[in-house]
Amino acid sequence: MVNFMNQLLTIIFKGSIAVIYLFLVIKMLGKKQISELNIFDYIIGLSLGNIAAEMTVNKEITIIGGLIGMSVYGAFSLFVSFITSKSILARRFITGYPVVIISDGKISREQLKKCKLDLNDLLQDARESGYFDISEINYAVMEPSGKISFLPKANYHSVTPYDMKLKVEKNGLCANLVIDGNIMEKNIEAIGHDRKWLLKRLEKEGYKDVSKLLLVTCDIHEKLKIYKMDEKIESSVLE
Repeated sequence: MVNFMNQLLTIIFKGSIAVIYLFLVIKMLGKKQISELNIFDYIIGLSLGNIAAEMTVNKEITIIGGLIGMSVYGAFSLFVSFITSKSILARRFITGYPVVIISDGKISREQLKKCKLDLNDLLQDARESGYFDISEINYAVMEPSGKISFLPKANYHSVTPYDMKLKVEKNGLCANLVIDGNIMEKNIEAIGHDRKWLLKRLEKEGYKDVSKLLLVTCDIHEKLKIYKMDEKIESSVLE
């Protein structure tokens, strides 16, 4: 029983260290590692996960050995990122390059084979992107990540305010001024105001207790959008 408990505690301890260190390594590699992966990113991510798992359950792998292994893969990934940022040839070889599958409404069987795709794969991706009629597509490009980007024919483009020659208001990012009842001082400073200004604005809207607010946002026109902590919504329609 004592041996079992010792083994269990060792696994928990090593697993915790592996997860924390793996998080730090992925954080260092950047968000690209957890977004759309190319082949090399996928291999690195898979290898890091395997090392972390082995370090947790394999008695022969020490904590130091596991951390060094993850560090080597992380450093190699950073090195490759540096090389691909400096050389187009290296970038094409390691991360790949876009391949045109449909051009001017014509499907290239040769390019499909090059991408290891069949026609059913293309049709499925088109449907998932909202194109149930392949004839609506003017261009399709296989990205290095494996995702297919579609450009519809002119007749099937969504109409934009620019197309209709309409004037629209300037758009921009909203600042989160209150999150979970906490005033975000830096965000308020970033829009050129202070805590006193926010409290005055909230009081004017009828909110004196900030702790009861879930979220308060401010757009570029300094219009506040307020979400209460205890807001009730109707959910029966989903049951």
